[in-house]
Formats: sequence, C-alpha cells, structure tokens
Amino acid sequence: MKRDWSTEELAAQWSLLPSEKRLLGNKTGATRLGFAVLLKFFQAEGRFPRHAQEIPESIVGYIAPQVGVESAEWPHYEWRGRTIEYHRAQIRGGLGFREATVEDGEALAEWLEDQVLARDRQMDRLKAAVHERCRLLHIEPPTPERIERLIRSAIAEYERKFCEALVSRLSPETQAQLNALLLPTEPLFQDIAHEPGRALLHELRADPGRASLESAQEEIAKLEHTRSFHLPPDLFAALSPQVLRSYRQRVSAEEPHELRRHPAPLRATLLAAFCHLRGQETTDNLVDLLIETVHHLGAKAEQRVERELIEDLKRVSSKNSLLFRMAEAALTHPDGIVREVLFPVIDEQTLGNLVKEWKATGPVYREQLQAVMRNSYRSHYRRMVPALLDTLEFRSNNDRFFLTFVALWPPQISFIRLITEPLAVIPLPEELR
Repeated sequence: MKRDWSTEELAAQWSLLPSEKRLLGNKTGATRLGFAVLLKFFQAEGRFPRHAQEIPESIVGYIAPQVGVESAEWPHYEWRGRTIEYHRAQIRGGLGFREATVEDGEALAEWLEDQVLARDRQMDRLKAAVHERCRLLHIEPPTPERIERLIRSAIAEYERKFCEALVSRLSPETQAQLNALLLPTEPLFQDIAHEPGRALLHELRADPGRASLESAQEEIAKLEHTRSFHLPPDLFAALSPQVLRSYRQRVSAEEPHELRRHPAPLRATLLAAFCHLRGQETTDNLVDLLIETVHHLGAKAEQRVERELIEDLKRVSSKNSLLFRMAEAALTHPDGIVREVLFPVIDEQTLGNLVKEWKATGPVYREQLQAVMRNSYRSHYRRMVPALLDTLEFRSNNDRFFLTFVALWPPQISFIRLITEPLAVIPLPEELR
C-alpha cells in the first residue's frame, strides 16, 4: 500500500459509511479503532493487513475521528489472539467473504494454468492476479507464503503439460537435431574460427558483428540451420511473446551441460523456443545487413563521384535569368554569330561553368554514379547480395493487389514485380545469379 495520501483520496476511500459504522457495535477504545481500520483496509486491498506498520499513519489519523477514538490508541490494538480473529470473521461475514479452503487453492491453481500462465510468468503480477481473483470470488486470499507455493506449483504443472504437448508435435528427427545443439560439432560456416569441442549452440548464440561478407555468410548459415528443424509455425501460438522470450533467455544463460540435465520435454521446449526466436532475429539481422549494404554501396559511390567532380564544379547563380537573356538574344538575332550575339550577354567563362554544373548534376552525373556502383557491385557485393536475396523471402499481407519493388544497384539490374496473388514470394532474378 502506498504511504502518501491526499485529503481527497482519504475522503474517497477511507470514509466510513453509516452501514459500516453499525458494524462497530459497542466496541470502544483501541478495539473500536482497530476494527474500523481492518474493515476499510480489507475493502481497499481485498485482504487483512499483516502488521500495524503496513498501515500509514495518515489513514489511522483520518479514521480515528470518525469512530470517536484518539489515534494514540492505535498502538494498543492487539494483533494476536481471539479478539482480532473475531474481528476478521465479523468483517468477512459483513462483506460477504469467506476464508480460502484447500479446494479454493486447487481451483486457483487450475485458473492460473488455464487463463494466466500462457501470458505471464512474473511473480509479482501473478500474485496480484491471484488477489484480484479472490476478491472477485469473495474469498479471503491465502497467506503470502501459500500463494507463492500455489503459483510455483501451478507454473510447474503448466510447464510439464505444455512441454509434453509440444514434444508430441516434434518428429524424432527434429528432437535429435535439437539435442545435437548441445554436443560438440563442426562449425556451420567453415571460414569462421571454431574452438574444438565447442557446442553448436554457442555458434547460434553469437552476434553477427559488423556488416561484411563473412558475417553475412555466417548469418545465412545460422538461418538455414534453424530452418532445417522444420518447426511448426504455430508451435508457440499459445504463449505470449514475454513467456516465449523467457524460454529463450534461459537457453542463452545456461551452459550446454546444464541444459542437458533438464527433463527431455523441457529441454526440447527450451531449445525449440530458442531456435524459433533466433531464426526471427537472424532474419532481422540479414534484412538490416541487406539495407546497410545497399545504402553503403550508394553512399560510397556518391562520395567518390562527387570528390572527382567537385574540383571542377563552380555553381552558376541566376541560371534562369541567364538562360532567358540568351534565348532573347538568339531570337532577336537568329542569323547572327554566336560570339557576336551570345557572348555579350553571357561571357565564355560563365557559359563553361554552366555546362560543367549541368554535367555534374544531370544525366552525366547519374551515369558516372551508376558506373561506379556497378563496378563495386561486380567486384565485391555480388558475392553477398544474391545470397541474401536467395535466403530471404519478401511477402505482403495485401489481400488483393500489391506492388513490390526491390531495387538492387546498379540500376540495370533493378526490377519491379507486380504480384496479383497474396503472400507471393519474389524470386531472385536470373541476371543476379
């Protein structure tokens, strides 16, 4: 419970109604004040306080005048014995609640398994959910220790059932492949250094590093390996992303020898969750790598072409005015000589600068840029981009028509595909192979 309350909040939540004051009966002194505090606390929290320090002084000070007792009497209220037990029973009866039974605990565990544990495993939120469920059913919650045992038992039972159901959907070959991740094996990508005796799981865990041909090949090898398990797409549809990530984090934190000690259904579930999410992460890494590669290819080409042209480039101001004056002079003297008609309007140096600027920003500039990008692609990036496009699938969720544009430099190998079927996959063009 929070410690600071405003006057408005105290009035809204801690004021005694006439019907509640009647429950006080003929109680006096500390007994009267203690009963009133227990009553309002139970209404607010759905449970009884465990000790006096759990209740802020401001609440006691606000309730005391309402029952005609000095707040100084509060420390004299007995928290053990028959009196407080009688008070709790009287409050439960007055509010229509009852104590939790063993059957209620079992029902709460079943409710957690059916409604909650697929979405959340965070202990504090599960405890809050149990308290809210008890309030809804008009049951006084069990003790905190019993609630925690109940939650842990429900988690264990849910996980056992879920893992057994999941393993039943995996073929023996897939289960063997998953277990092989924990054993020493050859590296997925031979050009990458691999410690002898190292489990394949370590290699799948590794980050891709900076964008390069080697990192692209390594990530492609990882993705192809995770795809080779052929996990059903809806294998984890029942779990929330948070719970699924908790499985992946367990695999990331534990060493292979620790994972091997888990029961077979749990071990297979953890490894399948890891591979499921790792495949998605690797796909994201490859998409980022493709975008970064194309951007880097264009940016480097622009820098190179601009560096070559900038020394000769001297921008001409008021180009529209100059062009108008040249056109006017030409129309006035259509049969005249260029040197006699145009050069008085625009000098030869300015005219030369105008031509250079057009070459540096017009089709000539674009042709040079494309040539540089084409050469870069052929000499280096051709080993990377086709492999990325062969691995990735480009899809759309448009249920009618959609236009997919995949641009690969140089522009001569850019391609546009108009696809009329939903979720169609764009094949790699033959000219890229």
